[in-house]
Amino acid sequence: MRSYVADLHVHTLLSPCAEVEMTPRNIIEQALEIGVDIVAITDHNAGDNIIAAERAAEGTGILVIPGMEVETREEVHFIALFESLAVYAEWQRFVDLHITELVNDEDAFGGQFVVDHEDNLVEVKEVMLLASLHCSLAEATAEVKRLGGVAIASHVDRPSYSVISQLGFVPADVTLAAVEVSRRCQDKGAQNRIREATGLPLVTASDAHTIGDFINGPKTVLHLEAASLSEVKLALSGSGGRHIGEFLYAPETTR
Repeated sequence: MRSYVADLHVHTLLSPCAEVEMTPRNIIEQALEIGVDIVAITDHNAGDNIIAAERAAEGTGILVIPGMEVETREEVHFIALFESLAVYAEWQRFVDLHITELVNDEDAFGGQFVVDHEDNLVEVKEVMLLASLHCSLAEATAEVKRLGGVAIASHVDRPSYSVISQLGFVPADVTLAAVEVSRRCQDKGAQNRIREATGLPLVTASDAHTIGDFINGPKTVLHLEAASLSEVKLALSGSGGRHIGEFLYAPETTR
């Protein structure tokens, strides 16, 4: 058993709200620099840059988890994480069935760029990614569970786009493995109140949209037998000795 520094919520330049500096290669290079062992790529309603991140991480020892930040019909954001690209592809088919037909306004919302592992532009996505899917939170989290993935409610302390801000509570038919607090929620008392109110384990992550966010944003230490999503699941449930450790805040993320 050893400790792993994990950032389970990172956007690339595919998310219209992220800066173009958020290329997969740049994220992995910075992860190496500051000692992050596990990075989940979680763009809004898409995952086209996951393969580039995995290629960029080859030989580094960093685990890239295929993921997505999903926005549901209720305007609730949650992180969906999957064991492999094959499973992720099945999830993507579910998302494609429920995604909006709106076209992105690049001038208003920013570009949505797909790149390769060397930062070469591959495609500009036209569909509006920063919009609600045509499915409920319960439906989406049930599909994540069916696929063996992990669903974590995003930034539940924020006043918008969280399960608490939109619904006021975590409904019984929603399948979550944990809830995430943002960098704004560093008070232990506040964290304990959220843990007690939701009845779920707590993690934190950078929710990075810039390299500065990624470097300085919070990370969660996970105690695992190895770096894999299966081990992360066990840590979230406190099984087999795996567990969630401390939250790291800059500059402590630097080894």
